[in-house]
Amino acid sequence: MRLVFAGTPEAAVPPLRALLASSHEVVAVVTRPDAPAGRGRRLVASPVAEIAAEAGIEVLKPAKARDPEFLERLAEIAPDCCPVVAYGALLPRAALDVPAHGWVNLHFSLLPAWRGAAPVQHAVLHGDDMTGAATFQIEEGLDTGPVYGVLTEPILPSDTSGDLLERLSVAGARLLVDTMDGIEAGVLEARPQPAEGVSLAPKISVEDARVDWTAPAQRVDRLVRACTPAPGAWTTFRDARLKLGPVRPAPEEPRLAPGELRPERRRVLVGTASAPVALGDVQPQGKKPMAAADWARGLDLGAGEVLA
Repeated sequence: MRLVFAGTPEAAVPPLRALLASSHEVVAVVTRPDAPAGRGRRLVASPVAEIAAEAGIEVLKPAKARDPEFLERLAEIAPDCCPVVAYGALLPRAALDVPAHGWVNLHFSLLPAWRGAAPVQHAVLHGDDMTGAATFQIEEGLDTGPVYGVLTEPILPSDTSGDLLERLSVAGARLLVDTMDGIEAGVLEARPQPAEGVSLAPKISVEDARVDWTAPAQRVDRLVRACTPAPGAWTTFRDARLKLGPVRPAPEEPRLAPGELRPERRRVLVGTASAPVALGDVQPQGKKPMAAADWARGLDLGAGEVLA
């Protein structure tokens, strides 16, 4: 089939590479416009745009998917199907109607669980033991379309969102190619999602990523892992922001007051509503990440100092 692939971040790269290596013809990609990045805020192309440029494929970067110029060009290309992985923008009916086989999304959850922008983060945050990926036909509703295929993936106790997303993007690449194969062969039927088990996964903001030390250790652990690498969990120390890497609950230790710091030779403990947690890497403002014990050794910590 002639395909137009839509995607933007690094998680969309393995599926795009898999489609490029398949029997299908990827004739163009649709991605978000170049965005400022780094200290210099220089405009940078998305990871998907970079792969497409390497492959010599046409790249479309509409500001909005309803832009007339984009819709006109899409109609000229006349794709048979448009596979989508984390494109990052809503698709209007005018775009959905162009390909004969519609737009097929690879979504990183077991639908109807975790519909929305941050399914992997919410699966980690809520302590799910299992997640997966699904391919489904895009409708105008939020991730509500009928499902073509699914795969499952266990969530390990130490998984960050980044770890899990990396595995799902690789496994999901094969699922997306298989879905394209099945649609082309006419042997794959999309089935409606069940009405039960619907949950929503809105984007997690920077403010959402602030650690609440009055929460239990398990909740703190899940929040930090869910927000790693983005948007990045954080707290404050001496009124300055401190970014946190994954922590480790320490249920064998005596309780500390919420946020209370206890530096040791090789680790730094922080109190929660239950057991303390041992900090992993920390990143003070304007500095590079460092081990928490190294950070603490560089400070003159007074009694009773806390993270807030």
